[in-house]
Amino acid sequence: MYRKHHPSRGRLLFLAALFVSFTVSLVFAGGNKEKSSPSTQGTAAAKQEVVIWTYDSFNSEWGPGPEVTKRFLAETGITLRWVSHGDAGEVLSRLLLEGNQAGADIILGLDQNLADKALGSGLLEAYKPKGMEKVFPELVIDETYRLIPLDYSYFAIVYDSEKILDPPRSLEDLTAEKYAKGLILMDPRTSSPGLGFLAWTQAVYGDAWKGYWQRLAPTILTIADGWSAGYGLFTAGEAPLVLSYTTSPGYHLEYEGTERYKAALFTEGHPIQIEVAGILTAGKNKEQAKGFLDFMLSPAFQDIIPLTNWMYPVITIPLPESFRITPKSDKPLRPRPVTDAELTAWAALVVQTAGQ
Repeated sequence: MYRKHHPSRGRLLFLAALFVSFTVSLVFAGGNKEKSSPSTQGTAAAKQEVVIWTYDSFNSEWGPGPEVTKRFLAETGITLRWVSHGDAGEVLSRLLLEGNQAGADIILGLDQNLADKALGSGLLEAYKPKGMEKVFPELVIDETYRLIPLDYSYFAIVYDSEKILDPPRSLEDLTAEKYAKGLILMDPRTSSPGLGFLAWTQAVYGDAWKGYWQRLAPTILTIADGWSAGYGLFTAGEAPLVLSYTTSPGYHLEYEGTERYKAALFTEGHPIQIEVAGILTAGKNKEQAKGFLDFMLSPAFQDIIPLTNWMYPVITIPLPESFRITPKSDKPLRPRPVTDAELTAWAALVVQTAGQ
């Protein structure tokens, strides 16, 4: 999940993303430039590859994609071709826009907050992979096996302990004046963490969630289009607080040797994020795709996840030592999915409160 960032992008323009409606977001998602790894040409070769749509960081140089490709090829002789479409929300938007013409065999990296739309599209095929019985039962979000868990973590506010000596202990704490213009969030229309945070506020505040966002407005520095952009601004020092995961601090310990960045544990609990993958009904390489889902639940795939995607594996395997500073929430939350009407209401509300 971690990748090189580009601080030269500067601060994202806050209102630019917010004036775009969810419908328009779907259209623009269709125009994103595809980023895919090289594949062998020819009809015969195509039958020996699996085309997977995912979010950018999964197949970045530092993500799981390259090592997964290497191991799957060695085990099966089948090539993986990754096609990246921004964040997970953009992946789903693109899939819904292109439908059966998507040209992919598998979609990977959606989470439970996006699952209802994906399942409701009719674009996914049921398959129960080998090894499904080893997956932690609480992570199974689809009993029809159209979406299969691949990893999980908990959404959290990560803070820079060199700048924040008294971190927030609840969502309400984030509204304190001392954190003014100190928080980077992500757009829930294009980002799965952004959608997870909105669902988090609704789970805690119920019908009063809009009032919470009004109180939170002065704390928000910017709302990025995706996690990679937002976290890059955080590590570049633009703000001391960012929406991320309880597993994020482990990255900095593993590769930078620092415990400077920490996850703030909130008294009301943390939403669990369960990332999933599924086979597309219109895919041309069904048997190869099924083989990939079998591989996805094996230790050969799962032990790649902790140090590349910085999530927890969905089966029991040893964790790296750096995960000692990645706390699991003792109050995992499973918020209900956010509706399109609520997304529209959120966008209008944030525009209204901008500049507070």
